[in-house]
Amino acid sequence: MGVYPIKQALSIADEQGLDLVEISPKADPPVCKVMDYKKFLYEQKKREKALKAKASKVVVKEIRFGPQTDDHDYDFKKKHAEKFLKDGAKLKAFVFFKGRSIVFKEQGQILLLRLAQDLEEFGKVEQMPKLEGKRMTMFIAPKKTK
Repeated sequence: MGVYPIKQALSIADEQGLDLVEISPKADPPVCKVMDYKKFLYEQKKREKALKAKASKVVVKEIRFGPQTDDHDYDFKKKHAEKFLKDGAKLKAFVFFKGRSIVFKEQGQILLLRLAQDLEEFGKVEQMPKLEGKRMTMFIAPKKTK
């Protein structure tokens, strides 16, 4: 520790067989450190890799309904939706309107809201049912488990 001229700092680093690394160039005088630079880069990459591994990847699962989906089919798809939410995946439920079935928009919305209500204990609605072209979509995010 101390304030040294550049030549003396370089000779100190050479004696120890290490590198002179500039830490903060804007300081007055600039701050440098004697260290093994390649080892420092390796440690930094290792730290970044560990952080990246800890970051969770968001998986989005889709479930498709028709506007006139029957009760049995609805229950079957609801069980799959429960499983997806328990596994921690987001759920994209959508009603697909074919041809003239677009006149049953209200039925599609009722179906999605019923699904949201049935899955209330497993996840919360992120986006309410919204009509986009021939699809009415709704997103449900899983609840945090402790």
